[in-house]
Amino acid sequence: MTEATGVGARLRQAREEQGLAIDDVALQLKFAPRQIESLEQERFDRLPGPTIARGMVRNYARLLKLDAEPLIQRMAPQAEPAPDPGLIAERFRREVPFSDSGRRSTLIYAGFSVALLVLVGVLAYEWQQQKAPAQFVAPARERPQPDPAQAASVAQPPAPAPEPAPAVPAVEPKPPAPVVAEQKKSAPAVTEQKKPGASVAEQKKPAPAVAEKKPAAEKLASADNTLPPGQHRIVFRTEGEAWLEVKDGSGRMLISALNPAGAERSVRGQPPFEIVIGNASSVRMTYDGKPVDLRPHTRVEVARFTLK
Repeated sequence: MTEATGVGARLRQAREEQGLAIDDVALQLKFAPRQIESLEQERFDRLPGPTIARGMVRNYARLLKLDAEPLIQRMAPQAEPAPDPGLIAERFRREVPFSDSGRRSTLIYAGFSVALLVLVGVLAYEWQQQKAPAQFVAPARERPQPDPAQAASVAQPPAPAPEPAPAVPAVEPKPPAPVVAEQKKSAPAVTEQKKPGASVAEQKKPAPAVAEKKPAAEKLASADNTLPPGQHRIVFRTEGEAWLEVKDGSGRMLISALNPAGAERSVRGQPPFEIVIGNASSVRMTYDGKPVDLRPHTRVEVARFTLK
């Protein structure tokens, strides 16, 4: 019989004061009722071990709202008996058992690893052979091909000599026809006849001068006057390669293209016009015949503005 430490009695007293049965405590702590009875009877040898016994006492005390540390200290002499030196020495003198199944599984694992390494090596070798350069394989497969001309001369017999063609009687050439030179008819000279009554000043009067051609700008200005009401014309002249994009007031795209140097593009429509010009420094623009300065609207060689 072991000495009573008072741990079991204190737990039973607190349980009875709170009106709890052993089954109620076992249900809340998830223990078996016989384990609760062993705790209250201080039969710690019926429990799985000293560590588990201390844990069960700690949980039981928390359920009953008791301080668990004094109870655990009082149960230490019973829950942790002193180890027997003879049993410890006997345990260390025993041989460590090695099962045959463990050795067998180790050998199987080693064999499987070796087979896997061999398979990987074979696959790597085949892949390396397939990736070898073609020049190392070509000499074994290629054979010198005979010259087609020599093969034809050897295979075919010599052609027979051609028979002489029959003689053709000579034909005397006809004398050439006489060349008749065409005589160009000369236009009759027109002599200016002086009027008998005309004065010397009138006879020296020069012919009327031919009217000079109007420049393209005047023609364009005259064409602007013929535009329908509400329509305006924009003319671009490029001195270098430039991008032109013009959209009229209705949202219709009038031009959107890259233009080479020296090009002239003319569009017309209803304002306001949304205009984008790339490489603006090499573009000259007129609106209804009036020049438009692009410099105030240019940022990094791109001009964006609205023309009303």
